[in-house]
Amino acid sequence: MADENQQVTPPSNAPVLSFEGKRYDINSLPDDIKQLVVGMQVADAQIKMHQDTVKLLTIGRQTMARQLNEQLRTIDPLPESESQ
Repeated sequence: MADENQQVTPPSNAPVLSFEGKRYDINSLPDDIKQLVVGMQVADAQIKMHQDTVKLLTIGRQTMARQLNEQLRTIDPLPESESQ
């Protein structure tokens, strides 16, 4: 049996939570904290997914703007207004 003052080192393959400069053995954390960790992981995954979606939409919009610019080259624009 380990002495109460003895520090127990988790096995090297145990999952570790690194948070605000500190490390914690995930297996030894209470269930409510484990749920918070899982919730944060899900939120991080969703944020990354939406960031990737925004990047794709931006690329698509840029492509459409180039196509619009190319196709408008053959169209005469309206004359500039003198009251500007």
